[in-house]
Amino acid sequence: MATAAEGSMARIAASRDDIGGSSTAARIARLLREQITDGELVPGERLREGPLSEAAGVSRNTTREAFRLLAQEGLVVHEFNRGVFVRRLTATDLNDVYRVRRILECEGVRGAAEAGPEAIARVSAAVAEGERAAEADRWRDVATADIRFHRALAALCDSPRVDDMMERILAELRLVFHAMGPRREFHGPYLRRNRTIADLLERGDTEGAERELRDYLDTAQEQLGEAYRRLEQ
Repeated sequence: MATAAEGSMARIAASRDDIGGSSTAARIARLLREQITDGELVPGERLREGPLSEAAGVSRNTTREAFRLLAQEGLVVHEFNRGVFVRRLTATDLNDVYRVRRILECEGVRGAAEAGPEAIARVSAAVAEGERAAEADRWRDVATADIRFHRALAALCDSPRVDDMMERILAELRLVFHAMGPRREFHGPYLRRNRTIADLLERGDTEGAERELRDYLDTAQEQLGEAYRRLEQ
């Protein structure tokens, strides 16, 4: 079975033509961010400059610039004489992530009526994706679908800047998820609540959807905060 690092390199290599076309460190950073968001790269995992440069077909300087961009986003850290690692977020990071999520996602839900039926359909599609993954007992994929659900909520703002902010916030959120234990016990109840929010939006009940979302975020923040406290102890 391939390791996470080997899988990461294979995914980078598969995107090599696209990388060569853009020839930017930003593209490498985006690919690595996507792997963090999808749960393929986990907190504490080392990102090796040489293999990554070879897989992507870029110079080491380009790879270092990609690492620098991700470090600015708080997704990786450089440890002197050791290398670059996927960052382990703190409890303070967790609380700030949820503060920003309330601003962006709740604003999206409030404006759902103006966003239109296609945007709301993308919310429901993300829920359905998670439900199918749960039925197949693919709980990492359930977590990925949950990320897409929340991205779709923020996308109801119809703002490219909000979309960019959410892309970074949700990568951090995925790193936070790793603090939890078994994925089924954590994600199962929230998958059901995702369905509730999606159904409220489809019925045009934006006030009800926002109330549910705020309670949902409060509950998740407290649950994750408790997991962090256990880890610290």
